[in-house]
Amino acid sequence: MLRERIEGKWIDCFAEVFARCGVGAGDAVAILSETQSRPINVELAELALLRLGCRPFHLVVPSPRLKAPAPVRSTGASDALGGLAPVVGALAQSVLVVDLTVEGLLHATELPAILKGGARLLMVSNEHPEALERLMPDDAIEPQVRAAMRVLRDASTLRVSSAAGTRLEVSLAGARVGGVWGYTSRPGTVAHWPGGLCLAFPAAGSVNGRLVLAPGDVNLTFKRFIHDAVHLTIENDYVTEISGAGFDADMMRGYFAAWGEPEAYAVSHVGWGMNPAARWDAMAFYDRRDFNGTELRAFAGNFLYSTGANEVAGRHTLGHFDLPLRNCTVELDGRTMVDEGVLVSMES
Repeated sequence: MLRERIEGKWIDCFAEVFARCGVGAGDAVAILSETQSRPINVELAELALLRLGCRPFHLVVPSPRLKAPAPVRSTGASDALGGLAPVVGALAQSVLVVDLTVEGLLHATELPAILKGGARLLMVSNEHPEALERLMPDDAIEPQVRAAMRVLRDASTLRVSSAAGTRLEVSLAGARVGGVWGYTSRPGTVAHWPGGLCLAFPAAGSVNGRLVLAPGDVNLTFKRFIHDAVHLTIENDYVTEISGAGFDADMMRGYFAAWGEPEAYAVSHVGWGMNPAARWDAMAFYDRRDFNGTELRAFAGNFLYSTGANEVAGRHTLGHFDLPLRNCTVELDGRTMVDEGVLVSMES
């Protein structure tokens, strides 16, 4: 197990990422954490901001009592703030919010109010600092992601296929498009580190087809590589059938059912990874406590299918699956973005 201690190189890494977010001398920066946050990342954030001459301050909230019927992991939908108005107000007035909550505020109900105040928010994924060090932002990724986002915005249909049997069609009418490269310097925007992916939140009733999780694909909610194939039938956004003879299908059926609500079965977002430094096999090298899995959402050429909260479709739930698939072909109106798991350069 890796040690968690202050390393000078990790202060350097945090300072470099914060500098990319455009903060410097005199800027008020909120370090948001909760009592179950990873302490070393909180300390590294403070030391790095002080090195840049910022004026950091801590907002620490108690991790809330569990309300979910099942363990919640890696959702990006933290409920740690609980709508606490003074905290939201303080965050909104900051130049930058360093989000170190366990789950992150990417899909939190308070995020729009924070961004509306003009703050920019960087979610530092709940990873061991070694993973963050390996996945420092790369200047080459931002233009690639931006170009992919433009193609995605202009497209009407996303299609995904694979030799394993995936045949999925997503209407992009009314979808909200996003992209992340590991930092953000524009007020009112959000990013996460590690970064490197392009995605869309489809409008209601937009996704239909079959998704096949093949051996070696990933169920990030369980932090587990798929061993036996799982077939998901998707009708008008909702998983309506989960078939497969192995243990993986049994686990998914049980976790979906535990929420007792249809929204847990519905699509959250779809997209593909664009970070060539991120590794599909990284999960094999970390203890589960040290690994949150953002890297596997971003590894170049994966197709990412996620269920759960989708603000565009008006759905809110803590039930969530992130499912990075390998060896898929992703097309936008017939233009290939990923060819059998290989990312196509936007310059070609």
